[in-house]
Amino acid sequence: MKNYILLCLIIVSAFSSKSYSQKNKVASADKKYDNYAYIDAIKTYERVAEKGYKSEDMFRKLANSFYFNSQFDKAAKWYGELFAMNPEQEPEYYYRYAQSLKSTGDTAKANQMLDLFNQKSKNDNRAKLYQENKNYLDVIKANSGRYNIEDAGINSKYSDYGTTFYQNKLVFTSARDTGNFSQRKHKWTGEHFTNLYQSDLDENFNPNAPKKFKSKINSKFHEATPVFTKDGKTVYFTRNNYLNGKKGKNESKITLVKIYKATFEKNEWGNITEVPFDSDSYTTAHPALSPDEKTLYFASDMPGTIGQSDIYKVSIDANGTFGTPVNLGAPVNTEGKETFPYVNDENEIYFSSDGHPGLGGLDVFAGKIADDGTISNIQNVGADVNSSKDDFAYIIDTKSRKGFFTSNKDGGRGSDDIYKFLETKRLYCVQELYGVVTDLATGEILPDTKLTLYDSGYKMITTTTSDQNGNYKFPVECGMSYAVRAERDKYTTKEVTVTILKENGRTNLPIALEKAECVVTVGDDLAKCFGIKMIYFDLDKSDIRIEAAIDLEKILDVLNQYPSMKLDIRSHTDSRASHKYNEALSDRRAKSTIQWLIKNGIAPNRLAGKGYGETQLVNKCSD
Repeated sequence: MKNYILLCLIIVSAFSSKSYSQKNKVASADKKYDNYAYIDAIKTYERVAEKGYKSEDMFRKLANSFYFNSQFDKAAKWYGELFAMNPEQEPEYYYRYAQSLKSTGDTAKANQMLDLFNQKSKNDNRAKLYQENKNYLDVIKANSGRYNIEDAGINSKYSDYGTTFYQNKLVFTSARDTGNFSQRKHKWTGEHFTNLYQSDLDENFNPNAPKKFKSKINSKFHEATPVFTKDGKTVYFTRNNYLNGKKGKNESKITLVKIYKATFEKNEWGNITEVPFDSDSYTTAHPALSPDEKTLYFASDMPGTIGQSDIYKVSIDANGTFGTPVNLGAPVNTEGKETFPYVNDENEIYFSSDGHPGLGGLDVFAGKIADDGTISNIQNVGADVNSSKDDFAYIIDTKSRKGFFTSNKDGGRGSDDIYKFLETKRLYCVQELYGVVTDLATGEILPDTKLTLYDSGYKMITTTTSDQNGNYKFPVECGMSYAVRAERDKYTTKEVTVTILKENGRTNLPIALEKAECVVTVGDDLAKCFGIKMIYFDLDKSDIRIEAAIDLEKILDVLNQYPSMKLDIRSHTDSRASHKYNEALSDRRAKSTIQWLIKNGIAPNRLAGKGYGETQLVNKCSD
């Protein structure tokens, strides 16, 4: 039996002055075969392009395939060919070309592409990435009105600040001194040295009458801002440079503050030690733990600090050892002061700053922490909490939306006062991006598909995998634009952009993937693999045109890749001449196509062809 793969290339006429529309009518194959052929279309496109054939669609597919696979040098090559062929492309291609050029070191040309991208995509968030002149007062106003605030009921006429939750208690810092004898005062403030105090919390987070935190943690110098592990067995806290009766000083003879660690053993706090990144020459203060307790955040002016003080983080290993502190950098830290970090279980970081646009003094700000630890979307929490004075030490219970913060705003009892709040509206709108991944052709669900979420600047945020039902989901921010990239073996990588709604809820983004490999059986239409609908000939001629040669090159490549494959070529005409003439013309065109393939190395016994004239019209016109 002869094995023929049907190449249903509809061969019709093309006119210089007037063209006739043709509809593709694929003849049914009358032979069935028992083997499959797998064709990687992308590889074929590349081989065809390397021979000098040019097609915008082909260049886009080539460049995108390499770009999505992070082969940016090859992507730059084919994006370059694309723009050389037509410099007017959709805005997205300017951005991708620029990113690819950067990877090759051609920053000058990359900047040119970015300039063009900015011009052509004025509503794209990436084009606004470095926009600076926002009216921050309008932002603060929009974020205001979200809190019910009241005095916490535990304040004194002295400084009270820096709260933390600990076993249904509120532990805080206070300069009140309940001692009966020696009442030590700090020369800089005129107040007593601070110690830790505690109050029991009722079911509504109301603290009762405070009492001193009975522990060796309190000393004759300052203690402040503790944070406890969930099991209640470890605490990190701030204290003057004082341990085991010895006071440390820097080169200017000033005693700074450090972070200390203590453990709870035999019903008491002890084993007080410095953390290893402390120093006599700089401050470390105000520790905060991540929800998984694997990261410690803190404020410091250690070497490498951008401003007066920056927020850092350091990893905590399972054995209790610490990594190397890392400056959070922009967009958190500025040339001003960033301090009093707090991280909740919703991947939000709160901190105080006088470097970000605010109302005056320290304002409380919030940011979103991504899975990779990067922080974005820094926002002022609003004028309810913030004032023209110092506002800081914000903590919140995410389930009840109740919390505490400290301020020296007007109307308080002491120099710093603790306020209780109920957050009535979230700062960040909560949205979930979800969808199902399917096969474009069959609608079959595609489990185990890798999905990657990118922000509007195409910086990777996180990845996930579709479940057994093809479903995926990402937590996202309201009103923001994202790109989702879906990758699966034997499927073409697809990237889809989406803008999230500006209200709480869910945004649906189904993704249908197209197979990257063409699967054809004996008797199938090979042309479908490459989207070849027609090969045109000039009126009354049978010569192979340049446009047709590009498509034939694709078929030639496939035949070279699969030496056992055989081809049946069928040619048709319209009905504007005699039946005999049309039959002869179509036969010449079929033979011309066969001769082109033979000339390019295909054995004649692998090719068959016939002209059908007007007997099988593809335009359904017999007049």
